[in-house]
Amino acid sequence: MAEQTEQIDFVWSGTDKNKKKTGGIISAKTEVIAKTELRRQGYRVVTFKKKPKPLFSAKVQAITPGDIAIFARQLATMLKAGVPLVQSFDIVGKGHDNASMEILLLGIKADIEGGDTLAEALNKRPLYFDELFCNLVAAGEQAGVLETLLDKIATYKEKPSL
Repeated sequence: MAEQTEQIDFVWSGTDKNKKKTGGIISAKTEVIAKTELRRQGYRVVTFKKKPKPLFSAKVQAITPGDIAIFARQLATMLKAGVPLVQSFDIVGKGHDNASMEILLLGIKADIEGGDTLAEALNKRPLYFDELFCNLVAAGEQAGVLETLLDKIATYKEKPSL
């Protein structure tokens, strides 16, 4: 099995291709990879630093299947409303009470911004997104009915186990 190195979060600010101020958080294995990815996406980085660890970290909460179901429902609702995928992740992730869930969603957002499809980004996290979930998302992306399938996944995940 291949060794998996941990991603590091970096906070950055700069300008986009249209000279509009922007910024965010990008996850990468190294600072060089993160900066290279931002340049590849057309950003001119002005400030860049490793995201500081909180002094008093909140109690780490586990991510439950219920959290995943709620995420699927929220993402489906955002997409149905016409909100772009990356922006939807930003809104859902930053609005989550569970800090672990926020980190997970913002990591997926970073992968999508890096060029992955949603299904590819989810496949990188098999602990939270099973094969069925990932395959249905891939089918939804290809068929152009992602929001419908996310809604169905949420309904399935919300049903109690037999």
